[in-house]
Amino acid sequence: MQPLRLILLSGWGIDQRIWQPLEAHWPTDLAAQAVEWPGYGDTPSLEANATLEELADTMAEPLASDAVWVSWSLGGLLATALLAYLTPPRGLILLGAGEAFCVKDDVSAKGGVTSAELSAFQRAFQRDPTATWQHFLRWQTQGEPGPRQAYRQLRDLLGDTPPADSPTLATGLHWLATIDNRPRLAAPPCPVVRLIGDHDPLISPAQRRISAPLSDVGHCPMLSQPQALATALTHHARQMANVSTAAL
Repeated sequence: MQPLRLILLSGWGIDQRIWQPLEAHWPTDLAAQAVEWPGYGDTPSLEANATLEELADTMAEPLASDAVWVSWSLGGLLATALLAYLTPPRGLILLGAGEAFCVKDDVSAKGGVTSAELSAFQRAFQRDPTATWQHFLRWQTQGEPGPRQAYRQLRDLLGDTPPADSPTLATGLHWLATIDNRPRLAAPPCPVVRLIGDHDPLISPAQRRISAPLSDVGHCPMLSQPQALATALTHHARQMANVSTAAL
């Protein structure tokens, strides 16, 4: 019997090394493979201002349809958007990702990232990409039980420089600002599960309410609770595989 396949997709400014803490916790009947987005690691970059259609063309081969996609942060937004262009997978697990990245610029919307905050971040990135990337690493670890330890783990995994060039990162920020997956998630072509840490500083309370909660973690549960996360991902992936098999 073939093992259930998981394809792991990372987020903005972070490559496949973010998944390394989970490697010791996958069950033997599951095959998890981290896949890089274009421009990360050794993968060729897309042209500046690439479209989602161009991204889909590049990712068509590595994103196998006989797998469950586990997509984190920006990876979740991109994977959901690519459902409009690629053969659907057996299931899609969105980790730390909502329908859109930004919440409305409303002072009553406590939590999450407003479009004004993201615009300020983009301007800071244009001035000093590396320093802004390092700030983002610290920002997204704030919701973990031990934020300093999580930040050190992240820096130990990634080093001192971004894993992608500045044009690739700028395109990713553009996608963060513009992708709205509400229509796709209203009628998805495959099973979808949304998992969000209950202390995730990047996700609004409204997005958390429509997601399955991960207890006592923030945006980076793979750092603070890798075993619990691997268990949760395995559980949902098996349920999705059973649903897709029953539909045959």
